[in-house]
Amino acid sequence: MSPRCRAFHAALASTAALLVAVSSGCGAAGFSPQPGDLLFQDLDAGPLCDAIEKVTSGFRGAQLSHVAVFVASPDGVIEAMPAGVVRTPLHDFLARSSDPGGNPKVIVGRLLPRFTHLVPAALAAAEACLGKPYDDVFAVGNDKYYCSELVYEIFRTANGGRPLFELRPMTFNDPETGAVFPAWADYFRKLDSPVPEGRPGINPGGVSRSPALRIVHVYGKPSGWR
Repeated sequence: MSPRCRAFHAALASTAALLVAVSSGCGAAGFSPQPGDLLFQDLDAGPLCDAIEKVTSGFRGAQLSHVAVFVASPDGVIEAMPAGVVRTPLHDFLARSSDPGGNPKVIVGRLLPRFTHLVPAALAAAEACLGKPYDDVFAVGNDKYYCSELVYEIFRTANGGRPLFELRPMTFNDPETGAVFPAWADYFRKLDSPVPEGRPGINPGGVSRSPALRIVHVYGKPSGWR
């Protein structure tokens, strides 16, 4: 067995143990996410996030620009950020953006019972991705990851190579003008890369509406919530 495979299986065994050890509350005040839960966030991080939210629709119309996978307390979440795939304490994750009531603009999705057997392998795959670079050109399959691509890939790996979440053609065009959002045009110009309009990809809003999961908690209402 290769060192990478040994590391993967060791992480898998560790994750399985965490699933037994960690429990979650079910009330609103005492809610705690479960390992494998997906935390969808309205990030409020500038024009690029605004552009993502304008062309995608999340659960109940939520404008969602980021997603992470919860691992366990106190480890928090694993997420793909511009610095790469990192581990972030849950408190820090929730503190990034707030609704008018001061609550985190985060909703929580949980796999349906028929898919929960995938969680240990998915979290092991997420652990194996720590330190991988950020996928700044949004190209699936290049061993780099943006936030929803990481979620797509770890559950695809856990599901024996069969996607649990669906790739769809990406768009970087403003639906009001039909032209590329200026923020995206500038972004890809600086990377000296063409805009990947129409290429397969995945976004947080689409994942939040997947039939493979249900929304189990709302920390605070994202923009667009209805």
